[in-house]
Amino acid sequence: MASTKPYLIRAIHEWCSEEGFTPYLAVSVDAATRVPREFVKDGQIVLNVGLEATHQLQLGNDEISFQARFGGRAFPVSVPVARVSAIYARENGEGMAFEVAEASAEPDNAPAESSAPDSEAGAAPKPSGRPALTRVK
Repeated sequence: MASTKPYLIRAIHEWCSEEGFTPYLAVSVDAATRVPREFVKDGQIVLNVGLEATHQLQLGNDEISFQARFGGRAFPVSVPVARVSAIYARENGEGMAFEVAEASAEPDNAPAESSAPDSEAGAAPKPSGRPALTRVK
C-alpha cells in the first residue's frame, strides 16, 4: 500500500499557499538528501518550499525536488519524502510532523528490509501504541 505521507505534504503545501502562508519543510539529512551541506545543522535542515522561493518545484511521491538560492547561489535540491520530518506554515506553526525512516546503509540492489520490528541486530526498539503528531513551531 502506498504511503499517505506525500499526499499529506502536498495538501499542507497547498493549504499554506492558498492561505498566504510560507510552507517550510523540516528534513533529516542523510546521504540521499541533496542540499547545501553548509546549511545543515545537527543533521537537520529547514527549507522554504514556497512558490516564490523555489523554481521547478516537484512534490512527488518518492522525492521533492526544486531549485533555490542559498547565500545568493542557485542550488538544485532533492529530498527523499521518507526524510521529511515536518511541513508547516512559518507564520503560525500549523502543519504536520512525520516519522522519519532511518537511513539505510544497504546498497540499492539489496533486498528490501523486513517490516517486522527489530529485524536487525542491535536495532532500537520501536515505540508501541498509536503514533503521536507534534505541532512544530
